Amino acid sequence: MTVIAKITAKGQTTIPADIRAALQVGPGDLLAWEIHGDGSASVRRVQPLDLEYLRAVEGTLSEWGSAADEEAYRDL
Repeated sequence: MTVIAKITAKGQTTIPADIRAALQVGPGDLLAWEIHGDGSASVRRVQPLDLEYLRAVEGTLSEWGSAADEEAYRDL
């Protein structure tokens, strides 16, 4: 599917309804843009990180952070 959209003087554009539907995005959603070596770009929907959950998990990971663990798993 190819859809053309115009960029405003402020660098903004409207994502056409067909594209929003295909990406399953709406107001407040996050998009990630990737630039390819051939000058093309792709865009995808990104799930926001749950920082509270990640902080809780981070607290449980310290049990594997000893010097003995670093030594045992260094070559992985």
